[in-house]
Amino acid sequence: MPKSRIRKKKDDSFKAPEKKETTRLDMGGRRWVAPLMLAMFVIGLAWIVLFYVTQGDLPVGALGNWNIVVGFGFIAVGFVVSTQWK
Repeated sequence: MPKSRIRKKKDDSFKAPEKKETTRLDMGGRRWVAPLMLAMFVIGLAWIVLFYVTQGDLPVGALGNWNIVVGFGFIAVGFVVSTQWK
């Protein structure tokens, strides 16, 4: 029967590589995104609801049914702002 090879033991002088100091990304520049996004959603929804509840008198009576477009515009801006959220 053939004899198996003898394995060599690892050298004990092995040192793990030094860990580099990791830098944490500053998320301070993006803190405005979530509150602004939610504010745009709420303003748009409130605009549309207010238009329907007041039967077209508020928020801007002169716009007429264009108030719905304005409300959806606020909601669309909220979605655009949401693309900046990380």
